[in-house]
Amino acid sequence: MDKILRNKKAIFIFIAPALIMFVLVLVIPMVQMVYYSLCDYAALTPPKFTGLANYKKLFFQDSTFKIALKNSIFFMIFSAITQQVIGLGLAVMLTNIKKGRNLFKNIYYLPSVLSSAALGLLWAFMFNPKIGINNLLAQFGIKGPLWLMDSKGFIVLPMWVIAFVALWQYVGQNMMLYMAQITGISRDIYEASYIDGASKTQSFRYITLPLIKPMMVTSLSLNCIGSLKFFDLVYNMTQGGPNHRTEVLATELF
Repeated sequence: MDKILRNKKAIFIFIAPALIMFVLVLVIPMVQMVYYSLCDYAALTPPKFTGLANYKKLFFQDSTFKIALKNSIFFMIFSAITQQVIGLGLAVMLTNIKKGRNLFKNIYYLPSVLSSAALGLLWAFMFNPKIGINNLLAQFGIKGPLWLMDSKGFIVLPMWVIAFVALWQYVGQNMMLYMAQITGISRDIYEASYIDGASKTQSFRYITLPLIKPMMVTSLSLNCIGSLKFFDLVYNMTQGGPNHRTEVLATELF
């Protein structure tokens, strides 16, 4: 092995194809993107360098971008907190039951493998003020709100609705990640803690939580990245409306 590692030429030959592809597909387009952002460029005409003019227009003149940025930050924080807490709670509960574990695991995980576009259309139908949930509430004499059309508030009601739908869809992913990590912890550690007089709550706090910290970091990172590039549900449920109040960064770019 040491002899192989000393052969720098052979190492470079094996790395070169992947390195060239990485530079061509990722590095060069990123550099071009940064350069074009500093230019007045309409694709059909040569780019004209304008400095930070595009950024000034984006941050100080584009009101829709401010709404999209606010909604994306809200969506990221909401998803990070709720999906981590509820996903971990479900994982702990399911790892401590024997009967029905696979059934409930499949029920919670199933929405995350379905198409977000299809689910967006489904939930948009359910929250339709004439034929959806409001129609059911009307049978009991209750007037439902405009779930996807209310434009009042700092964070409008449609944005909260989309956030809860996303929570329903993706909480199963976090649950599965935490279940995989928790089931990998040796039962001997828990049995030793019970012999020493620890309760299940103490075992969870002092054994489970410290040992699943790496998975917490991974799950939280995936949540934040996914939230900032979220598109399907928002576009299919509200298309950024009403009056651009549910725009996020992805729909704003679109």
